[in-house]
Amino acid sequence: QVQLVESGGGLVQAGGSLRLSCVASGRTFSTYTMGWFRQAPGKEREFVGNIHMIFTTYYANSVKGRFTISRDNAKNTVYLQMNSLKPEDTAVYYCAAGRNRAGNGVYEYEYWGQGTQVTVSS
Repeated sequence: QVQLVESGGGLVQAGGSLRLSCVASGRTFSTYTMGWFRQAPGKEREFVGNIHMIFTTYYANSVKGRFTISRDNAKNTVYLQMNSLKPEDTAVYYCAAGRNRAGNGVYEYEYWGQGTQVTVSS
């Protein structure tokens, strides 16, 4: 069982930056692919990016070049650095833990955090 707790959300102006953190319980954090997803009102949950146990990262086209995912296995923490934020980035952001090599599908992730709200004003 893995428990995930996100933090770092808030209100920011367009063009600004935020860094989200997700702390995981358990001793097997390093073996999971950690993903970030987001869900805007009235929309489906969508893939933002992920980081595998070997530290390779993948991003949705909509955030590529603006968002960066990193992980610190010693702290059981994964980060989402968001730069050049746009109003369309407004959503609840979720971190998720999946088995090694999990991809961009919601169904590939077994454990989810409660989410943190990110609001970008224009």
